[in-house]
Amino acid sequence: MAGPALAGLPRPVLVIASGNPYKVAEIAAMLDAVDLEVRRQPDALDIEETGNTYLANARLKAEAVASLTGQWALADDSGLEVDALGGAPGLYSARYAPTDPERIDRLLQELGPTPYRSASFNSAMALADPSGTTVLEAEGICRGEILSAKLGPGGGYDPIFWVREAAMTYGQMPAHLKDKLGSRGKAARLIAPGLKRLLGLH
Repeated sequence: MAGPALAGLPRPVLVIASGNPYKVAEIAAMLDAVDLEVRRQPDALDIEETGNTYLANARLKAEAVASLTGQWALADDSGLEVDALGGAPGLYSARYAPTDPERIDRLLQELGPTPYRSASFNSAMALADPSGTTVLEAEGICRGEILSAKLGPGGGYDPIFWVREAAMTYGQMPAHLKDKLGSRGKAARLIAPGLKRLLGLH
């Protein structure tokens, strides 16, 4: 059966619950959203992330954006968990310090010279229908370790997160490899089939 786009009808709209155009483009590419009209959330929208898990925060964002726009909405929430720090910074990864360099400095300072540097990037995605109800969820995890100094480009903690499977940091990974091995890419792959089914993209 042909989907709406193939039948010449308007493409279904999917709002990504983010104001960051790069993140919106990244998630759209991961979903292979060629038959979707992908939009970012309305400007100046600030949703307080009060959940106690990544999934809870993803649900909060997806449901708020869906309710506000009356469209399907997809949100993600991600964080870095360092085993030797008891899972910190975790849910507070983006709020660990005011800027990316300061976040990295704080993390490396707290970790110190310990040889136990295992960590994971964790991502959760939630899809809410136009009524504001979450109907799909998925999670992805990428295991790695924390380097003692930055290696390669990238924002966030990407330059210090080493993925043994790729033999490089998150920051050095090309997009196709990050899609395959990264936590957000894994979550996107899990949620994509159900998302396309629900939006009529067969």
